[in-house]
Amino acid sequence: MADTNSFTSHFVELRSRLLNSLIFIFIVFVISYIYADHIYNFLVEPYANAVKDDQTSRRLIFTALHETFITYIKVAFFSAIFLGSPVLLIQIYKFIAPGLYKNEKKAILPYLVSTPILFLLGGLLVYYLVMPLAIKFFLSFESLGSNTSLPIQLEAKVNEYLSLIMRLIFAFGISFQLPILLNLLARIGVVNSNYLKTRRRYVIVIIFAIAAILTPPDPITQVGLAIPLLLLYELSIFTVRFTEKKKEKEDLENA
Repeated sequence: MADTNSFTSHFVELRSRLLNSLIFIFIVFVISYIYADHIYNFLVEPYANAVKDDQTSRRLIFTALHETFITYIKVAFFSAIFLGSPVLLIQIYKFIAPGLYKNEKKAILPYLVSTPILFLLGGLLVYYLVMPLAIKFFLSFESLGSNTSLPIQLEAKVNEYLSLIMRLIFAFGISFQLPILLNLLARIGVVNSNYLKTRRRYVIVIIFAIAAILTPPDPITQVGLAIPLLLLYELSIFTVRFTEKKKEKEDLENA
């Protein structure tokens, strides 16, 4: 009976914390929709900066009556998930923290802090480096009539552009969680630093395959995702080895 009451109380607490997180995300969604035009201006800035020196007049178009409305909904949802995810992680941590020992809390806290930081770094890489380079690459295929009988000119749709940049931000942000994933696997004994070193050649192939799946079919964004992931993998080997040494030291102290 006591176990049933304990399970029920834990379930109620978990439901309450998840509900609070969803309420926060919904509030952020509403606020983001109100200011969707400002978020739109921020997300479109890489495109505006990439074409500002062009002689050709540039614009973003929409071809359906409801397209701009749906686009603003997507922008608001993107902002809500982006800003609400750290709150959700904190709520989950608060739920599991009472059942953890002091050393286990110290072990989890760095992951809790580094998760949104790495996600933000991935998003910044897209915003300030990958998208401007990709836009320049795609624009290089334009032909304004000198080599063809009819000009080939970009008329980018606002929905497609925003969907692309938001998808890339999420793809890079999630991919940048690689060190956290590998360190968690190392903590539970699934992998170790030697295993990661010996599997490096296979990981390189897997990373480039993942980059090809998550990004548009162009070399700029694919290499832009693959190279940081390779660097993060090398960083993961170092951090896993550091974790192993720390664990060995703790085991010697407790022996």
